Amino acid sequence: MFVACSTLCFAREPLETALRQIAELEFDKFELALVEGGGHLSPSEAGDNPDLAVHKLRRGPSLVPSSIHLDFGPIDWTSPRSRARFDGLCKLAKLLSVAVITIPASPLGTPWDDELKRLSPLLDRAVREGLVLSLQTHSQTLTSTPKAAAELCRALPGLGLTLDPSHFILGGDPNIDFNAVYPYVQNAQLRDTGLTPAEFQVKVGQGKIEYAQIVTQLERHGYNRALCVSIIDRVDNPFDREVEIRKLKLLLETLI
Repeated sequence: MFVACSTLCFAREPLETALRQIAELEFDKFELALVEGGGHLSPSEAGDNPDLAVHKLRRGPSLVPSSIHLDFGPIDWTSPRSRARFDGLCKLAKLLSVAVITIPASPLGTPWDDELKRLSPLLDRAVREGLVLSLQTHSQTLTSTPKAAAELCRALPGLGLTLDPSHFILGGDPNIDFNAVYPYVQNAQLRDTGLTPAEFQVKVGQGKIEYAQIVTQLERHGYNRALCVSIIDRVDNPFDREVEIRKLKLLLETLI
């Protein structure tokens, strides 16, 4: 395992500045977050022209991308253009030597069969390119509980999970059992979190995330990828974000 930093930690800065700040915090690996409508590269921009996206990334410091996180916003996956963009994003991953692509699951309430139908061709495409397609665990999607997330992976062999434990904790149970998801985890996005939506991001040590327990379980399942610091850059953060990024980095490094 190794510790990486998400570009979401500096989402309000230009991408080149974000990468420079990640390097100044002494990370050598980063998760590239592509968010439609965000201030960095968008999935549509990168999918339409992956070579240009690589060129923009290489203008920054010599950091190694560990994974790609995609947030498309509302999207019609039946559209040929959307599928072509996903193909372009797979090309981007290969150009960057990235193995794991994280996408969101469909919103809560989506019929199960519709989600399997959506995911199946995306998974097939990723596997053909030698990539791992991973669903982020999220409180507002079909991966909102460990059981549901694991069931999706069992239904589509080869599908992985990006463990974001904050979204499980927000259910109000600090002792929620993550064991069902660990066999499928291909990426991990971490911050400290309390039990209410207002406590989605709190100072390291003031929340309910059991980092040592998570790392131990990941080790037991042979996990050897990133522990990604993902303290999202928000105007209303009630703390010094860079201080908390550094604290979480140091904490995770003591656990591996």
